[in-house]
Amino acid sequence: MLRTALVMVLLSIWGHKAISQTSYSPPLFEGKITDIDDTNIFRTKDYYNWCGSIVKADDGLYHMFYSRWPKATKFTGWLLYSEVAHAVSASPSGPWEYKETVLKGTGAGHWDAITAHNPKIKFFEGKYYLYYISTNMGDKPYTEDELMEISLRGYTHPSWGIIRPNQRTGVAVASSLSGPWERFDTPLIEPSGPIVTLTVNPAIDRGRDGRYYLIIKGDKPNETRFIRNQAMAISNSPLGPFVIQPKPVIDYIDTEDMSLWYDQKRNKYFGIFHAHKFIGLVSSDDGIHWVKAQEYEVMPKKIKRKDGTTMVPDRLERPFVYREDGDLQVLGLASKLGDDSFIITIPINH
Repeated sequence: MLRTALVMVLLSIWGHKAISQTSYSPPLFEGKITDIDDTNIFRTKDYYNWCGSIVKADDGLYHMFYSRWPKATKFTGWLLYSEVAHAVSASPSGPWEYKETVLKGTGAGHWDAITAHNPKIKFFEGKYYLYYISTNMGDKPYTEDELMEISLRGYTHPSWGIIRPNQRTGVAVASSLSGPWERFDTPLIEPSGPIVTLTVNPAIDRGRDGRYYLIIKGDKPNETRFIRNQAMAISNSPLGPFVIQPKPVIDYIDTEDMSLWYDQKRNKYFGIFHAHKFIGLVSSDDGIHWVKAQEYEVMPKKIKRKDGTTMVPDRLERPFVYREDGDLQVLGLASKLGDDSFIITIPINH
């Protein structure tokens, strides 16, 4: 009897340890964000670089799709003159080399008439999907001179109040990263439920159930302050139609620029975002109900360099992650410092 009881106790202890080891999830970012050098900073002469997103192709190279617009249009030119460009590298952390421009505004008469911005490149079911945002002037006629006037004056120009609310998310599809890219006559999704006014900053991944989970940003309903919500939309296809869920992903703090992924090893969804003072992380067990992750504040808006210095940008936004074989490889960020903006691809230890 005593021997049997002892065996039962030992089995219970071992079983408890096994369960504990099985449920343990190592940190995603804590202690893993490395210092950078110039090879991790992607600048382009005469352009602001912003909004990176990375995919690896069969050629063994890493391909980054990102936004850029001429410095001659000022930083506010993103809303009018941004284009989606394509850069390549032998490593997901750089150095990067510009290859080509793949999307621009299509011109008057289209939903994506003006600008092409905030790309997310994904590979689903044998095809490449390039999600992006764009806008238009509605029925209002305009000239190139007027667009430049809006760009240089920025937020206070009367027409800014037309162009901003007309922003929507769309998608272009290709069988190859070299194109051609098929674009569509209508945007992918309209605001509803927990977001109003606009649908921007798309973040998408295929979920556990094979459906496609798309986080989209819009203005917070019934709010007089300038606060943006994050909403979840779900579809059976990467082309939609997407149905926005009633429960917001984030509505308790003003956030932007979500990057979303389903982590098969942890069986959990994650979303990384930027708030005013930090880069943050939320998580979800089902892709619909979201909470602050254990590593909620991933990092302050400072970048450590290998030479011992610290970069403190004026703006540090557009976080994105690149994963390979289920592991995080790179944390990407868009940085503005003075009259320069560039993309930082930070290696992540794993």
